[in-house]
Amino acid sequence: MIVDWAVYREGRRMDRPQHFSDALSAARAVDGFVWVGLYEPAREEFDRVSDQFGLHPLAVADALKAHQRPKLEIYDDALFLVLKPLDYAPDTDRVFGQELMIFLGESYVLTVRHGRGSPLTTLRRRLEQNPERLGKGPTAVMYGITDAVVDHYEQVASELHIDLEELESEVFSGTGGRTRDTAPRIYGFKRQIMEFQRAAEPLAQPLNTLTGLGPFGEQVPQVSDEARPFFHNIGEHLARVNESVEGLDRLVSDILSAHLAQISVQQNDDMRKISAWAAMAAVPTLIAGIYGMNFDHMPELHWEVSYPLVIALMAILVAALYRLFKRQGWM
Repeated sequence: MIVDWAVYREGRRMDRPQHFSDALSAARAVDGFVWVGLYEPAREEFDRVSDQFGLHPLAVADALKAHQRPKLEIYDDALFLVLKPLDYAPDTDRVFGQELMIFLGESYVLTVRHGRGSPLTTLRRRLEQNPERLGKGPTAVMYGITDAVVDHYEQVASELHIDLEELESEVFSGTGGRTRDTAPRIYGFKRQIMEFQRAAEPLAQPLNTLTGLGPFGEQVPQVSDEARPFFHNIGEHLARVNESVEGLDRLVSDILSAHLAQISVQQNDDMRKISAWAAMAAVPTLIAGIYGMNFDHMPELHWEVSYPLVIALMAILVAALYRLFKRQGWM
């Protein structure tokens, strides 16, 4: 559905035409632009919009189907940029992403959202409060949206850092790191980092292209020389975020290795204790087994003190073994 649309002249919202079909012509008549925001549009609805703005059919198909990686496609008179905004739920330790597509032309910008989060209403109002910035045209809208998405990446990364510190403390807090659900939590945390990386890392190349730093040094005609440094600034922020998340990924791997090493050490300690108790139990069992055989001619069999001597011998041997294992750290 169409969430909001407006015609802007010199960065200020104008009275809307009576019919949506007149929006683009009205924007061109005042040397302004039209901004249309859609949320999970139906095919029939989006077909009407795409016909009016002359959107490329391949980009339209991607916008309807969603499930795209961050990318930038350059057509003759338009750009198609795919972003993946992220949100983080601390109560479930889960990173979940949405999709945001931006169609940018000379006199229009269309935004298509998929997913429950990242509404653009607040951003639109914030941009409308700065007419000088919004007066730069559709490129200012694309910059504002991209900048907001990357800024929120930094917030999500900070929250991941906090939760990872808590998980690290739990792993290295003695018995707290050896519970059964610790390893699944670490694996789950690593999956959330992978979800973050799938959204943030591919965005670096589109930003490089928007600043004229693409693989072939091409420059995007829809982006002016004045606007390129701003996209370069976003690219630097994104690079810092990606470096931070890479560090998180390495730290999670180290925490998992340390946790598995803790489990291995604990198992070795348990096996030593079991072996020590088994050895102490084997000595009296051996003696009792020998004297339990039904033979008449056995040494000391008919002594009156045989029984207490054998019991004392068992106790002395068990005590000696216990002291030896205790000294070796097995008990």
